[in-house]
Amino acid sequence: MKFSTAVFAICITSASGFAPGTGRFSQRVSTEVFSGMPPPFPTPGAVPAAPAPVPVAAPAAPAPAAAAPAAPAVGNPNPFGAKSLEYTGGDDPNNSNYGRLTDALNEADTERRKEKEAADQRERAAEIRKEERMRKIAYMEEMPDSTPAGTVDEFMFKEGVQDQLDNLEEDLVGLIPVKKRVKEIAALLVLDKMRRKLGFETAVPSLHMSFTGAPGTGKTTVAVRMGQILAKMGYARRGHVVLATRDDLVGQYVGHTAPKTKEMIKKAMGGVLLVDEAYYLYNAANDRDYGQESIEILLNVMENNQDDLVVAVAGYKDRMDKFFSYIPGMMSRIGNHIDFPNYSADELVKIAGVMAGSLEYEISDDAYPVFKTYVEKRMELPFFSNARTVRNAMDRARMNSAIRTFERYAINGENGGVCSVEDLKSIKAEDFQVLVDDIVNADVGTRIFA
Repeated sequence: MKFSTAVFAICITSASGFAPGTGRFSQRVSTEVFSGMPPPFPTPGAVPAAPAPVPVAAPAAPAPAAAAPAAPAVGNPNPFGAKSLEYTGGDDPNNSNYGRLTDALNEADTERRKEKEAADQRERAAEIRKEERMRKIAYMEEMPDSTPAGTVDEFMFKEGVQDQLDNLEEDLVGLIPVKKRVKEIAALLVLDKMRRKLGFETAVPSLHMSFTGAPGTGKTTVAVRMGQILAKMGYARRGHVVLATRDDLVGQYVGHTAPKTKEMIKKAMGGVLLVDEAYYLYNAANDRDYGQESIEILLNVMENNQDDLVVAVAGYKDRMDKFFSYIPGMMSRIGNHIDFPNYSADELVKIAGVMAGSLEYEISDDAYPVFKTYVEKRMELPFFSNARTVRNAMDRARMNSAIRTFERYAINGENGGVCSVEDLKSIKAEDFQVLVDDIVNADVGTRIFA
């Protein structure tokens, strides 16, 4: 028994030496084990000692009050000093990716509540629309067919549409098919508004347009009149016309096209965006051309903003047909195709009279045949531009009249240098004869500019 006790004490002493903080623990264990114990191997010749009397333990004193737990050392904090299951953060850089389960559940409940409220609102809105439609159907069924809806002329004059059509008739000489098409569109808008007044179902018609024809045939003038008609009828907020070309819509580097196109669309909102020579937007020979991006933006606006913007594309008929073959989406979004024919010589002479009257000039009767001769010869040459060519000819005739009047009264001193009002207003045959002589006598390479 004594031997086993000694071996146990030695094992405890050895093991405690490897444990942290073994100093006091090993000393206390060895002292408690060996105190009062006889040596395991008695010394030869030694008298065995008498057994020590068992001391009587005195009554134990009351235990002192438990001291407050010492604060954990700063260098080695007690890992069990706080709640072991409570998340206290840390220095993990991914801490922001974690969250409380209760927060996630509350957020999910909020999302479900919002979705339910939105669904209830949609259902209520659908019920309101259905009720309104049923009331409207009942009203239409009970309304007699003899209910007065007003006259077409009343709407035409009240809205100012007739004034715009009259101005179009005065500004444009000829172009009978164009004027007919414009009147048809105006009639649709007027009747649509009369239906709306009575409560009939109405929808905004497709008002996007395509103007095909040679230069100077009045495409821009018609676009301006159409914008004013749409504004009068309430289909356009402003009714203005914004003229754009490829340079206004297409950028020169990546990321430049979209802002330019959107800026032009923003300017034209509430009116008409007229894209002149629209076929230049698409370059079939270059897949990286930025014009395709501009076309895609225009197509999107034509589909989603047709109630606030009218897009009109213009150009030569053959080139526009080829452009539509490349961009079928553009063709399908345009509901009004108007072809502008070339003017005849007589119509161009009338246009010259209109231009002269707008500037308070008077063309003498003998001057009209001379001007018609000029027009006929000019139409045979390249780069003829219909009304634009007439406008340039009228500017030259005004200049010739000014030179003639200046020579008579300023240089030659006729009538003491005093000219009359008629001299300042008249354009005579000799003023147009200069243009005819320039074509006849000029070289082949330069007469096209006469």
